[in-house]
Amino acid sequence: MSKGRTGSGRKLGDKSVRQDHFHARAKDAGFRARAVFKLEEIDRAIGLFRAGDRVLDLGCAPGSWLQYARGKVGDGGRMVGIDRVAITGVPGARLLVGDVFAAVPADLLGELEGFDVVLSDMAPDTTGIRHVDQARSEALFERALELAIATLTPGGRFVGKLFQGPDMKRLVELARTRFATVKTIKPSSSRQISIEQYVTATGFQGRPTPGAGAGS
Repeated sequence: MSKGRTGSGRKLGDKSVRQDHFHARAKDAGFRARAVFKLEEIDRAIGLFRAGDRVLDLGCAPGSWLQYARGKVGDGGRMVGIDRVAITGVPGARLLVGDVFAAVPADLLGELEGFDVVLSDMAPDTTGIRHVDQARSEALFERALELAIATLTPGGRFVGKLFQGPDMKRLVELARTRFATVKTIKPSSSRQISIEQYVTATGFQGRPTPGAGAGS
């Protein structure tokens, strides 16, 4: 999945990834990827986690977001992660292997009634063709939002990565139909050349009525 659908998430040891001080900091702190600092910044900005939260991480490989969430929700929290790439060694997490486009909400929930937080750092393997990469990112984000709407409890929170593109405004507005507050953030640890943004949504207002679409 590359935190998404088409390839595995890159790890600290991947020589194709440019090493920088965020990689070094992550390694020194015992985290699996530099992306942890993006989540940390988002958490500081919106107060994402609470002790005891139930957390779903879509496209969870290599696992740094689950590692961070574990430290915030504590022993009383519950965590579920899914990725096409199998990962292990994340204490307290139920880890699933599968494609988010085929994922069934009931299977993600298991015995839980709902999640308090749904996370998505999913991104496609990039082609270098801007409009193709944007379209794939938009599809991943929209699927993450669908799964969040299907599994969050009232008042829940959602964070999803989205490449800036022609459909970004529509997708942000779609999130606003189901959440009280929606903002976009580009964390300081994102590379300057990156077109990624993170859509943060808090105050989930409930699922659509039967027969209605996600944006109704």
